Amino acid sequence: MSTAGPRVEGADEFTVGTGHHRALEDGRIECTVCPRACRLREGQRGLCFVRAREGDQIVLTSYGRSSGFCVDPIEKKPLNHFLPGTPVLSFGTAGCNLACRFCQNWDISKSREIDTLTSSASPERIARTAKRLGCESIAFTYNDPTIFLEYAADCAEAAREEGLKAVAVSAGYINPEPRAELYAHMDAANIDLKAFTEEFYKKITFSSLAKVLDTLEYLVHETNVWTEITTLLIPGHNDSDDEIAAEAAWIAEHLGDGVPLHFTAFHPDFKMRDVPATPPATLRRARRIALDAGLRYVYTGNVHDAANQTTYCPDCGEPLVVRDWYRIDQYELSDSGHCTFCGARIPGVYEGPAGDWGPKRQPIRLAAPSHK
Repeated sequence: MSTAGPRVEGADEFTVGTGHHRALEDGRIECTVCPRACRLREGQRGLCFVRAREGDQIVLTSYGRSSGFCVDPIEKKPLNHFLPGTPVLSFGTAGCNLACRFCQNWDISKSREIDTLTSSASPERIARTAKRLGCESIAFTYNDPTIFLEYAADCAEAAREEGLKAVAVSAGYINPEPRAELYAHMDAANIDLKAFTEEFYKKITFSSLAKVLDTLEYLVHETNVWTEITTLLIPGHNDSDDEIAAEAAWIAEHLGDGVPLHFTAFHPDFKMRDVPATPPATLRRARRIALDAGLRYVYTGNVHDAANQTTYCPDCGEPLVVRDWYRIDQYELSDSGHCTFCGARIPGVYEGPAGDWGPKRQPIRLAAPSHK
């Protein structure tokens, strides 16, 4: 059953009704998907660009449209403890409900042009294509699935019909009711924890840290969604020892020491081109701080760094999954995720041996739908 509302009379085929909004006394309609609470008059769009007011409701204007499809390694999401080595069909739409000055996908997430959405596909078509290409999951990424949650949820259900899993790559800035709706359809998530101060969130992303932390606690403690966390370290903005230590301590205390944490390298982009790229030494320093805080699975990313991207057994210390960026060079886990040396269970989702997709990235164009 679709989570989207009916097609909107007089609108194009990609516009559907939604359920997350409320009428205000001044005649505006408030979108209740995320804490931004955009209050719209007729014809206005929210900050996210893809949710708009049409009549007495908020509609999604990008249902069935994508900014492109690509088969990626699952490690690129990044997810290191979820179906290692397997390919995932990745796609996004346009727009975003955050306004990060450092966005690495700004051409998609900041787009205000509907022409960005060059590909169209029903949820069923996407799932069938992923199955045909040998993918074990589909991922909603490049921009945040929060803003196209009805489309994402329907795609996830279509994937389940094909025996595939669904992954959300999100900033976690979402209200409780739509959050429950979206993640009821997800098997895994990587949440961007962009920093660990409210000041950073307010000034650099124009959102709120507290709301993201609430989403993380919800996912880890109230769902079966496998969850990993990514923090993009930006020199001079969120990479101090104290901030990294505070983040790691919070994760250990509130989520548990088995939740994987990825520290990834920033490169100058969008509105922060004057900030230098993250030195690899910063990533290694952050990893050591997080390990000292008690976390067991901490990784560096966006660099070649096999020693700090390897999964080590917390009991016997043996290297179990030796990685270099997205390539797996050694795999010492059983089909159910146990250390082959001592038998310790490594948290995650493992279904058989690791895949061999490797680091390759395969852009694809969905075939035109058959009308037979």
